Amino acid sequence: MLEIRLSVCALDCPDCCSLLVSVESGRGVKLRGDPSHPVTRGFLCGKVAQYLEREYSPERLLYPLRRAGAKGAGRFVRISWDEALDAIAARWKAIAAEFGSEAILPYSYGGTMGLLNGSGMDRRFFHRLGASRLDRTICSTAGMAGMTEALGVGYGTEPEQFRHARLILAWGANILGTNVHLWPFIVEARRKGAKLYVIDPRRNRTTATADKHFAIHPGSDAALALAMMHVIVGEKLHDAEYVARHTEGFEALRERVREWTPQRAAGLTGIEAGEIAALAREYAGTRPAVIRLNYGIQRSERGAMAVRAAALLPALTGSWKDVGGGLQLSTSQAFHLNRDGLERADLQGRALGREARIVNMTELGAALTPLRAAADDRKRSSAPLDPPVMSLAVYNSNPAAIAPNQNAVLRGLRREDLFTVVLEQFRTDTADYADIVLPVTTFLEHTDLYLAYGHYYLQLARPALPAPGETKSNVEIFRLLAARMGFDDPCFGETEDDMIRTLLDSPHPFVAGISIERLDRERSVRLRLPEPFLPFAAGGFGAPDGKCHFHAETLDYAPPVESRRGDPDLRSKYPLELISPKNDDGMNSTFGHRDAVDRRTAVLQINAGDAGARGIRTSNRVRAYNARGSCALAARVDDAAQPGVVCATSVRWARRSPGGRNINALTSERLTDAGGGATFYSCLVQVERIEDR
Repeated sequence: MLEIRLSVCALDCPDCCSLLVSVESGRGVKLRGDPSHPVTRGFLCGKVAQYLEREYSPERLLYPLRRAGAKGAGRFVRISWDEALDAIAARWKAIAAEFGSEAILPYSYGGTMGLLNGSGMDRRFFHRLGASRLDRTICSTAGMAGMTEALGVGYGTEPEQFRHARLILAWGANILGTNVHLWPFIVEARRKGAKLYVIDPRRNRTTATADKHFAIHPGSDAALALAMMHVIVGEKLHDAEYVARHTEGFEALRERVREWTPQRAAGLTGIEAGEIAALAREYAGTRPAVIRLNYGIQRSERGAMAVRAAALLPALTGSWKDVGGGLQLSTSQAFHLNRDGLERADLQGRALGREARIVNMTELGAALTPLRAAADDRKRSSAPLDPPVMSLAVYNSNPAAIAPNQNAVLRGLRREDLFTVVLEQFRTDTADYADIVLPVTTFLEHTDLYLAYGHYYLQLARPALPAPGETKSNVEIFRLLAARMGFDDPCFGETEDDMIRTLLDSPHPFVAGISIERLDRERSVRLRLPEPFLPFAAGGFGAPDGKCHFHAETLDYAPPVESRRGDPDLRSKYPLELISPKNDDGMNSTFGHRDAVDRRTAVLQINAGDAGARGIRTSNRVRAYNARGSCALAARVDDAAQPGVVCATSVRWARRSPGGRNINALTSERLTDAGGGATFYSCLVQVERIEDR
């Protein structure tokens, strides 16, 4: 008998889709989007539509494993849960006794966006243990730092309003590849005459459909935004009433942007001065106009400034007043849930009497290796952490594939004195280095609560499918580990429903009154927001006075060190700028086991001029390299990459790549200008053909 069950996609995507799972005899047979959800609207992206292939893959990990060979070799033997939990607890107790509990480092990110399994019982456990805290910076912190500096809070235009826009700027946003459920609203707007312009260093699926493509140089977005301000302010195209009433520091801004002429920005961005001026005039003169920023804009050394400068544009033009105007980077800060009650940072006091130290996840290679790698050219201390990291607990992430400065990360993972525990669904690059591997459930198999960063609906998911083998949820695993460690705090005995009730125990008007009972009935509940939601139509910015503060004295731009306008010595050795945007058919490294995804992430796009100068043709094997490392790829010669730029979509499983390295062997641990984020798109390389033997 066929049964339809509800679920929620847990993958790291702004869309956070509502799912219908067709189940027959206890087995899932089909996934589709819920047509009743206002954003999902009955369809799924191609990667999630195939998720049942992952669910029932013969490669799925079903039992606990213990390493039986060299680290990285991927040889394991099956053990029981009792053996695994006892081994972990014994080792962690010994490490804490000898080195201190901060010698244990959790490493996790967006493998699930579920609050319970992503940042719930795990946070409680590591806080109670007194482990080092992880600064989770690798994806979005630079952008949110820039957004917060500009607006004071990370609210944005709701996706349903994009249908009302007359001009849509997709800035660092490959909407068709990474935010596909926004697309129908854009299509609706375009049918009514709206224009879509894309600002992106390469041609992708979204640019191919756009009315205009501005092929910007990587990492120069702030220069473009400043030049647009120059035109808008200089030609008095700003909304003088809105600026006077709801902003602060306009006169200082006028002086700051005076020097940022389109001619100056043209030399930095690669966009002609006339095109910059025309874009600024059209943006300021079109109502409503909306900007869809995505995180591509902030993965450079000047990423926070880029987001900040772009986010100030709607305040200048007053487009926050319009239904279908404004800007969206993320909606996540509108979900004012009781995260403190869920995560229980206060438990650190039980273990340490203070807060634990913080380790930036972007700098994992440096954290795991006693001295900085010789090839790491950042200006930083080479002193090791004290205490050193003696154990790594990895869940919801695959740092051997996704972390920058991959060679340093792998050197650390090979340390015989590093005790590594990995919670996983598949034998990933990181799992190959584990001492203990614990099998975990997929999002279809456990209860969780989901916020979104691309819309304003809170969603609850119950198990739609039975957990196979001996897999357990992250919540259950950390509950069991707490018992093994002797932690008797009542919070470790809480059920998933108890944890959800804690999250919902918030006085904020956006959340107040939303109950678990209502979520169980409806599964998807819009936050208690006005309709339409115009967060800054009448001010209401996050500053104490409710105004948007331009802070012109700190608003500026300088090219990234690793860019065509950066360090000339580096540029002479490594003349090509490497970018590694998300692969349309993957999700970071989640689907790296799929052959189709592997083939697409094994390609380096290179412009015909750059390829010809190096004797490279399509399908040639090439080596991309710099002082940090190298990796082998297959060349694709086309005009998708502009001259001076090469592109490899991320991120390939290193174990499937020749030499066991992917493009993160080339990226650095250099941090963004604010937020401590990763600079994946500020990376200089050289490329050469690998001669066939």
